Amino acid sequence: MSDSLSLPPASPSTLSQWERAGRWMLVPYLLIFFLFVLYPVCYGLWLARHPESYVKLFDDPIFFRTAVNTLVFLVVAINVKMVMAMVLSGFFLNKQWWIKALSLLFILPWALPSIPTILSVRFMLNPEWGVINTQIFQLTGVDGPNWLNDTTLALSFSMVMHVWKSLPFWTLILLAGRMAIPAEQYEAASVDGASSWQKFRFITWPSMRTLYLTSTILSMIWTLGDFNSVYLLTGGGPADLTHVLATLGIRYLRLDQVDLAMASIVVALPLVLPLVFFMMKRLSK
Repeated sequence: MSDSLSLPPASPSTLSQWERAGRWMLVPYLLIFFLFVLYPVCYGLWLARHPESYVKLFDDPIFFRTAVNTLVFLVVAINVKMVMAMVLSGFFLNKQWWIKALSLLFILPWALPSIPTILSVRFMLNPEWGVINTQIFQLTGVDGPNWLNDTTLALSFSMVMHVWKSLPFWTLILLAGRMAIPAEQYEAASVDGASSWQKFRFITWPSMRTLYLTSTILSMIWTLGDFNSVYLLTGGGPADLTHVLATLGIRYLRLDQVDLAMASIVVALPLVLPLVFFMMKRLSK
């Protein structure tokens, strides 16, 4: 019987010098994540652990007004934004040179920093020396309204700012979805005499429905955390009546009520987590 060949034992895999260096380079990022992300979140949840905090939060009439403002913000601003993004994505699909030039101006609100742009609009809306009242309404001889001291106007302008800032981003997303649809489908529909509405109904929408709904859900998640559009424009005023959940915590921090500030964030989780779960479920398909 022939001797069997004995193989040498497999040597344990060793990390190369670059792999070890790469792992050590991850350590600072993990420390930053722990110190500035994980620790503050856990500490905030620990502060909001007492049921008394939620009792005081629900007894505050500003909280219920904030909850209503948040729902109005989500329903109105997001639907207006996504419908406009869908329409504009079809407009910017045209290949005329002036449309391409216009697209560069259209993307500026999204590319510019939020703080100077929103604060500039706030200055323009100033009733005493703002451009709108002193220049535009002065021509008509009518005194302009006190824009940001009216609750409805202030919240409406906050939604306008949100739509203005984020509309270019979602338009680009939907434009990319439109460009992925084969042009042969539209050509065949034109041969069959289909109208523009029929092309959208039977070709564009079935092809983009998943992208549109996923973008809408993702936009809802991001809008719940939109701090700049409200706080930089109105500061939550007048009389704390235009706060949303993303800005309400600042009010409680100013009142030295840290437990209520953390509780106002925790109560948003039942709204955020189902959205995240539903979005991930759709993406998994």
